[in-house]
Amino acid sequence: MSGVQTLTVAMGDGDQRLDRWFRRQFPHISQGRIEKMCRKGEIRIDGARAKPASRVETGQTIRIPPLPDEAAPDYVVAPPRISDADTAMMRQSVIWRDDHIIALNKPAGLPTQGGSGHSRHIDGLAEALCFELSEKPRLVHRLDKDTSGVLLLARTRAAADALTKAFRARDTRKIYWAVCAGVPSPRMGTIRYGLVKAPGHGKGGEGEKMQIVDPRDVDATEGAKHAHTDYAVLSALGSRTAWLALVPITGRTHQLRAHMAAIGHPVVGDGKYGGSSQENLGDGWGAQLGGDISRKLHLHARSITMTHPVTGKRLTFTAPLPDHMQRTWDHLEWRASDVPADPFEDPV
Repeated sequence: MSGVQTLTVAMGDGDQRLDRWFRRQFPHISQGRIEKMCRKGEIRIDGARAKPASRVETGQTIRIPPLPDEAAPDYVVAPPRISDADTAMMRQSVIWRDDHIIALNKPAGLPTQGGSGHSRHIDGLAEALCFELSEKPRLVHRLDKDTSGVLLLARTRAAADALTKAFRARDTRKIYWAVCAGVPSPRMGTIRYGLVKAPGHGKGGEGEKMQIVDPRDVDATEGAKHAHTDYAVLSALGSRTAWLALVPITGRTHQLRAHMAAIGHPVVGDGKYGGSSQENLGDGWGAQLGGDISRKLHLHARSITMTHPVTGKRLTFTAPLPDHMQRTWDHLEWRASDVPADPFEDPV
């Protein structure tokens, strides 16, 4: 049994959940044990009580209570074996990699991190992407469970720190493709509603839903944050549905989904924000289109443009559509080659 320790969050290990950071430092300690120590106030961040989901930042000090030795049978947790099928799936999802970063095309329906009963997720399967290096790749940003597309992982601490800073400084440009109900007017614009977490923790996940706040009320609303989304209509089917390009200028939870629903044009397949039928109180058609269109969420992180953390080169990674969205594109006769990669760029 060890004594009380105080550890400092190292460069590249910040901007992650406390329990995830803890497991990296002490892999023999179970998740249940970590949660129990947090409930009892034994694990603290900068002297303050913390929850397993609390975020740790570079330079913070973490109080570590006495821990059992790695040989103690009650607390030894063998790392779960990644199946051959999951290993193949992860490696087939790689768009690009070098010694510093990996770009994945995250499948729809696979969470980025654990939590809320999810035991199978990108973070847990990242061991399959070590390749010739010994370190497990680190997440530097996240996508919603049902959102597919480009997801970056860092292969070293230095790369993770640089990419985290780039996301915070908005030095990366993310373009999403979506199908929405109805057609927004004007066909290009900016949505500026603020967002705040909804109260409650019911079975429907109310605690994970974001509520819209008028931009004028954000500063006076506890917990609310400003949020900006640029959108552009790339194609439309009459007035019934539109293919959109979306750029999150800020990076709030569920920002794109909540913003589109707020202007009456929810993302197709979005039961949380768009409702479950084709009737919607806004001027859109609800979350479903019926017929041959999948009911899955039609939101895809199409591309990320970023500066390489080591070479300094400007790179763009583009992810093919997931199967359910590609079927929608084929059904509506939409073609990627017919639209600009970045419709917000000024023509030369």
